[in-house]
Amino acid sequence: MTTNERRVLVHPDKQALAASVAARFLTKAADIIAEHGSAHVVLTGGTIGIGSLAAVNESPSRDTVDWSKVHFWWGDERFVPKADGDRNELQARQALLDHIDVPAENIHAFAASDEVASLDEGVAAYTAELARHSPDGGQWPRFDITFLGVGPDGHIASLFPNLPGIRVTDVPVISVQNSPKPPPLRLSLTRPVINSSERVWLVLAGADKASALGLALAGASYFEVPAAGAKGRRRTAFFVDQDAAAEVPEDLIAESY
Repeated sequence: MTTNERRVLVHPDKQALAASVAARFLTKAADIIAEHGSAHVVLTGGTIGIGSLAAVNESPSRDTVDWSKVHFWWGDERFVPKADGDRNELQARQALLDHIDVPAENIHAFAASDEVASLDEGVAAYTAELARHSPDGGQWPRFDITFLGVGPDGHIASLFPNLPGIRVTDVPVISVQNSPKPPPLRLSLTRPVINSSERVWLVLAGADKASALGLALAGASYFEVPAAGAKGRRRTAFFVDQDAAAEVPEDLIAESY
């Protein structure tokens, strides 16, 4: 697979998908740390995103990674209280982060609604946190792997079809006040930050994702199908189950990554 190619890796079911993503992540994280000394990873929520983190935790290879050298970020977050079960952060902690030896300062969560007074404060806080870990005075870190889920409507992070957020290019973080998927209030990275990542791994499962995946791979407008605009600097891979792959052209299905 050559640089910037987009390929689809198909798995027989959700369990095999999560296990495969976990295995690849552990291998790649160790390689990145060996090369750069640290790794910056952007996490996603959703059933299969959190399932993949749980599979990392269950892997016998889990502790081959020096987690003290991994920084975890999020592509988006629901603006709800810290202990709310809807938070991607809470789900990720329960699935993986609370079970590994990662320093608290390496976990970069979006502010919760009971930690800041407004969405705007949440935007400012995460913008500052990104800049704090950016090399050479940039706006955000060098991201090594960005995980993305894909909604049935083709949305990624909290960038939804035909809403203003997908068009924003001049700031790294936005607020979302009218998410078509509840809860309505959210914080999200913007497309330039997502696409600055060396590798973008889109992970999706289920027949309800097949149409969005097919449109994304067919070159649909990313304003209408945001997943079509997600592209890593080096690699863009779609990890999917058989049901989600129903509309994927044969020539895009990879035998290996």
